Amino acid sequence: MKTHFFPLVFLLIFSLAQGLNPKCDIQDHGSNLQVFHVYSPCSPFKPSKPLSWEEDVLQTLAKDQARVQFLSSLVAKKSVVPIASGRQIVQSPTYIVKANIGTPPQPMLMAMDTSSDAAWVPCTGCIGCSSTAFDFAKSTTFKTLGCQAAQCKQVPNPTCGGSACEFNMTYGGSTIAGNLSQDTITLATDPIPNYTFGCLQKTAGSSVPPQGVLGLGRGPLSLLSQSQNLYQSTFSYCLPSIRSPNFSGSLRLGPSGQPVRIKYTPLLKNPRRPSLYYVNLIGIRVGRRIVDIPPSAIAFNPSTGAGTIIDSGTVFTRLVEPAYVAVRDAFRRRVRVANVTSLGGFDTCYSVPINAPTITFMFSGMNVTLPQENLLLHSTAGSITCLAMASAPALNVIANMQQQNHRVVFDVPNSRMGVARERCS
Repeated sequence: MKTHFFPLVFLLIFSLAQGLNPKCDIQDHGSNLQVFHVYSPCSPFKPSKPLSWEEDVLQTLAKDQARVQFLSSLVAKKSVVPIASGRQIVQSPTYIVKANIGTPPQPMLMAMDTSSDAAWVPCTGCIGCSSTAFDFAKSTTFKTLGCQAAQCKQVPNPTCGGSACEFNMTYGGSTIAGNLSQDTITLATDPIPNYTFGCLQKTAGSSVPPQGVLGLGRGPLSLLSQSQNLYQSTFSYCLPSIRSPNFSGSLRLGPSGQPVRIKYTPLLKNPRRPSLYYVNLIGIRVGRRIVDIPPSAIAFNPSTGAGTIIDSGTVFTRLVEPAYVAVRDAFRRRVRVANVTSLGGFDTCYSVPINAPTITFMFSGMNVTLPQENLLLHSTAGSITCLAMASAPALNVIANMQQQNHRVVFDVPNSRMGVARERCS
């Protein structure tokens, strides 16, 4: 392939100057980074005014729906998805880590995203970007890549203004433009020199998505590809629950220190979308009973892109409709409460206390049984409980709420993914 189209999941990057609580500024060590939930007291992303529980759920659902539609469009029939999809994708980060960019280092908070490859940073002078930006003029190791650079062929719509490799993307009614650049990025105590990323110069239009991400996908410009000698394309994370007291989990880079006792399932490859982490979901259990799901609803099909991916940026797990309906109906039968209500995209909510069954995702070689904390949303007043899953258009997405308080290991050289229970906080 001559070019690679990056998933356009642009997520916010904020510097520590944006109001990070100094008590939260604990030094990362070795190749381990602290992971904060977006609503953590340690996050500048937390809403300035507290939202009601219902507002929060509806807002998260709307952003989630946009992301799921986008991920589904990535695996649609066209081998290259048109950039101007006409669909507004607005996606807040769910989990963020601290990185240092440049020499001397400038601390930034970056959203981690397993379904994206590139890193994007709003740069000084960017028109329409957030007020916090990377000041490349202050870095002695910063350089802009020219059009002859091999990486220039790996960004969408590269153009040459003067000698710089520029990219310009139409996005619904908006445009995003920047230069392909390199600088040292330091993660925990590991400096990665000559790291290639997009330095955003301009965003315009009413549907500009938030800008910036640390891509943990499998593509050529991802962190894994650019740090292969250092981390050997292996990493794991433990995502903290939003209900945990200090909201802090961890991102562990490289094979060292990964769990020894852990079960694995093979990673599958979709040649059209090689960045995404596909796994083979072979069944779902509700309680002890395997749900009767049409095999085509969960089968991996590289020619259509159908199947199941593990994603860190979607909040609530989505199953294609036949699978979702079968799981939902089995769940309702086990709960045995007649008055089912709905809230936004959740259609299985209860206004009385319920005794919920576990749900087990059955993968090739590995089962993952989820307790209630990974399955149910409870209103702050405790009056509403919802099953935190919904239907999806074309792709099953195992999302971050269902991954919380688990260590999820991505071992790309051995093409496998492992999951083990772990208290992330």
